[in-house]
Amino acid sequence: MKHVMPLSVRTYECDSSGHVNHAVYVNYLEHARVEFLRAANYDYLKLVETGYSMVIARLEIDYRLPAFAGDDLTIESEPLETRQASGWFRQTIRRGETVLAEARVRWCVVDRDGRPSRPPDGFELHGLGK
Repeated sequence: MKHVMPLSVRTYECDSSGHVNHAVYVNYLEHARVEFLRAANYDYLKLVETGYSMVIARLEIDYRLPAFAGDDLTIESEPLETRQASGWFRQTIRRGETVLAEARVRWCVVDRDGRPSRPPDGFELHGLGK
């Protein structure tokens, strides 16, 4: 499943050079992954209520071109690999057809103590994509 989310750049996300600060892209990617889970009918908040969560274990971003205040962007999120307790997303940030940034994100499920763990019954992630 590929999910596409629109987003407009807000002025306060820009740095003194006038473009979106590199760290803001991490927020964009996080928001898009949450929206991906929502679109896939995955109840992440219910997972958290059971004492588990999904955390990012690795984040690789290739910045290609800057975004500016007022730009209308789209963020594509697609699972590359999904196992029982971990996986990879590929995410692409575009302005129109122009790629601004590409990311690979490794996630894993952790228990209350922050240790990698399979999610509880009913919260399997292997059905979310490839």
